[in-house]
Amino acid sequence: MTAVQSEAAQPFRVVVVSGGTSDPSSTRMLADRIADRVRTLAEDRGEQVATDVIDLRELATEIATALVSQLMGPKMTRAIELLGRADAVVASAPVYKAAPSGLFSSFFHVLDNDLLIAKPVVLAATAGTARHALVVDEQMRSLFAYLRTMTVPTSVFAATEDWNSKELGERITRAAIEVLLLMESGFADKVRSESWKSYQHEYGSAGGTELDIDLSSDLMRLAAGGAVKPRKP
Repeated sequence: MTAVQSEAAQPFRVVVVSGGTSDPSSTRMLADRIADRVRTLAEDRGEQVATDVIDLRELATEIATALVSQLMGPKMTRAIELLGRADAVVASAPVYKAAPSGLFSSFFHVLDNDLLIAKPVVLAATAGTARHALVVDEQMRSLFAYLRTMTVPTSVFAATEDWNSKELGERITRAAIEVLLLMESGFADKVRSESWKSYQHEYGSAGGTELDIDLSSDLMRLAAGGAVKPRKP
């Protein structure tokens, strides 16, 4: 057991985000295979992994509401809490018309920019044809770079003909060990504890702790509609 895990006395927490809309969903199946491989590899190393799933088809209405009003419903709130506590994320999207599904992209668009800083992420996608294979690295990776996550080097793509291939299993294993090693290193926690203030943050994104602002200054009182304190003679 690693020092990072023994200190917490808890299993690593992996959150699966699946953008699949059907039931059963090949997108969800791929994400589950990756998460299961992470769990197996962790057990081989004397570690434990707990998995939570965010199934975006169940959040579709709340995602749309959040897009137009910034209001988060109960399912969205729970999803954000799970991601905030996650040690790693497996993000799996179906590809429609040479792009990740709108449901998948919209979910990550409404998340706070600070929520996933430095968190390890495995990127995965499914499609009916191998012609969409580059969507993961050309479009999904740039989205998660904007969110300042630590995406693992190996992405996982599965077309219809790939499901029984040896190569898909090998890529899943490679991505799983990469994300497991990042969790073991405690990289995300170290970044947040040692260099959080070096990132650009939006005010309020971390409850006000993300910025050094003196709320009692004359300028801030005026901005809030108050008055400037009279100066002492």
